[in-house]
Amino acid sequence: MDITWFNEKPKDLIVTLAKGNLTLNKPATTFFENAYSVMLGYNKDQKTIFVKPLDKEHALRHDIPDSNKYRITVKSSYSRVTNKAFMDEISEIAKIDLGSDAKKFKASWLEKEQILIVDLKEEV
Repeated sequence: MDITWFNEKPKDLIVTLAKGNLTLNKPATTFFENAYSVMLGYNKDQKTIFVKPLDKEHALRHDIPDSNKYRITVKSSYSRVTNKAFMDEISEIAKIDLGSDAKKFKASWLEKEQILIVDLKEEV
C-alpha cells in the first residue's frame, strides 16, 4: 500500500500594523511566549521593523534603558505591542497610511539574533 501522509505547510508569520499597535499572528507569537517586554526598532532604508523579545530576567536587568523596552500582551492566538508614537514613526518613514485600515506584512524570525523582522515592502 502506497500512502502519502498529509503534512500541512507552516503558516506565514504575519504582523498587522494599525494606528496605535502592531499585532503578531499565532505563528509569530510562538517566539514571544516567554517575553516580558520587547524592544522595537526599524531600518528606514530597508523598510523593516525589528521586534526583539526580552524575557523577565533580561528585561529587569538595567543594562537596557527602560525607555527602550515596551510592554507586550501575549495571548494564546496573538500578541500585541501598543505604542502610538512608534506606529506614527513607522507610518511616516514607510509612507504607510494606517489611518483607517490595518495593514498586514510578512515577517521572518532570525534564530541567531532572536529577533522578528517585519518586511514593510511585502504587504499581504
